[in-house]
Amino acid sequence: MTKKTTGKKTPTAPAVHTQGKIKLRILGTAISLLEELRLGAERDLGFEIEFDNQDFMTAQHKAALEPMTYDIYDQCFHNLDIVWYWRAIQPVDIERIPLWDEITDLTKTGRISPNARIGHGDAPVTKLFVQSNLALSDTPSQFISMLPTTHNFDSFAYRTDAANSNEMVSWAALLDERWHGNAALVNEPAIGIFDAALAAQSAGLMTFENIGNMSVAEIGALLDLLEERKKAGFFKGFWRSAEDAANLMTENDTKIQSMWSLGISKLNLRGVPVELANPAEGYRAWHGGLCLSKRLSGRMLDAAYDYLNWWISGWPGAVVARQGYYMSTPERSRLHMTTAEWDYWYEGLPAAEDLPGPDGLTRIGKGAVRSGGSYWQRANQIAIWNTTMDEHNYLVRRWMQFVAA
Repeated sequence: MTKKTTGKKTPTAPAVHTQGKIKLRILGTAISLLEELRLGAERDLGFEIEFDNQDFMTAQHKAALEPMTYDIYDQCFHNLDIVWYWRAIQPVDIERIPLWDEITDLTKTGRISPNARIGHGDAPVTKLFVQSNLALSDTPSQFISMLPTTHNFDSFAYRTDAANSNEMVSWAALLDERWHGNAALVNEPAIGIFDAALAAQSAGLMTFENIGNMSVAEIGALLDLLEERKKAGFFKGFWRSAEDAANLMTENDTKIQSMWSLGISKLNLRGVPVELANPAEGYRAWHGGLCLSKRLSGRMLDAAYDYLNWWISGWPGAVVARQGYYMSTPERSRLHMTTAEWDYWYEGLPAAEDLPGPDGLTRIGKGAVRSGGSYWQRANQIAIWNTTMDEHNYLVRRWMQFVAA
């Protein structure tokens, strides 16, 4: 668990308030590019913030090949390899991050507690620290590949008017024939493949030597299985955004599917009875963060560091908590949350009152309980991290064939 806030360290004051017009361009996805955060950053930092909101694959492609079009890339660790390979981003100096010591051990060591399992795949720590030869590893150094920020522990969602929690205790449910014609997957190869793999393995349909880094044969066999299911009509559809995911349940009658917390929030607003499963095998986890474009220097680099430090300073973490995401400096976020919010989102306790989302609209009704328990319980149950495997190029080709079949 993170150390208690001592008050001895505070983010440095913005370096560019009075030095002329500054505009930071942030490339990322809807996971964290919220309008509430853009306006808050402009208010607190004193310069213009422009969001370039894309889906995962578009953002990754743009980040790798067009580094002159953005200043900060807001991404997940599993998207890092390709962007780092193209040297599109520069290392982050932790000596310019005053709250570095307060960031949780989940990213620094791979475990939230000493006895927790680290999870298969791209655990953030494995590519967090930049070495002198610019390789990424878990060996601590002064420089990091990206500043760890938002993260979560995902599984699949189901309609509670079609099934109950006692039936949804395993990833195997996602491929259960009971849901023929009413299931859906996220259409992002480095994410959807692991939902499918965990389901196939749990159902006894396949085994993997290393589920976090599958062989060509294993990827091929799994995609053959999925393609056969698709042609038989098992899958209702595929989605790339939380809005699409919510629409599949409200407009296309899916009963079970891959789901992110933002999708759950949207369904809650629409009054759809839905729950995120707490599978015995563990969660598929992800961790986001902020990268610096290679083009940054001088005043623009100063402004970018201001933005990075602002993100972990407290208020932004409280905003993202209201849509179900955790922050790498939770004790800072706690200072900007009500007791009821903290107890529900982080402690796993029943909501003592109706709770708002980032936009102020009620998202959580009084008495509701978040599945999976507290932050620390959920962080101790990671089966796998979103991952870019060695055979990623082959996976993408096969995945595209599967979706188009």
